[in-house]
Amino acid sequence: MTPRDLPAELWRSAQRLGGLLVRERLMLATAESCTAGGVAFAVTQIAGSSSWFDRGFVTYSNESKLKVLGVSPVYLRDYGAVSEPVARSMALGCLNHSNAQVAVAVSGLAGPDGGTVSKPVGTVCFAWAIRRDPAVAPWVRTATRLFDGNRAAVRTQAVLEALEGLNTLLEQRQDV
Repeated sequence: MTPRDLPAELWRSAQRLGGLLVRERLMLATAESCTAGGVAFAVTQIAGSSSWFDRGFVTYSNESKLKVLGVSPVYLRDYGAVSEPVARSMALGCLNHSNAQVAVAVSGLAGPDGGTVSKPVGTVCFAWAIRRDPAVAPWVRTATRLFDGNRAAVRTQAVLEALEGLNTLLEQRQDV
């Protein structure tokens, strides 16, 4: 059974993620911009999530990305907030400012305004990071997706992509 305020596909993905994190004895943290806490909301709909979800950072403004997550101003200047280097930096900042070993970062253009020819509305950048051993540098994967639809549709698709990326990382143990 899913809660009324969460689409079934998000519920299933978040539930699967919780099981994987429990199995691996890992904690999750999120760093979100265009999804505005949607990933954190989805995972905390799962009963018992407090045992595997540490915290979520909603860093909507560039200033918050700098101050809260330690994103380099050079990355923001050279690549823009909607870029894989910034998403990567957000994910690493998330790990550095939490008790989590697993992080996901999302930054994008949900619309309806703000798009450009090179970064149209619907462009969303992701980073998934994991640090199983504190003595070893984190493993990070990034990706950019272009989603269709209105603001709500883009955000929902981005939340699902973030969750599915975490599930894939943990199921396939891509970091080892």
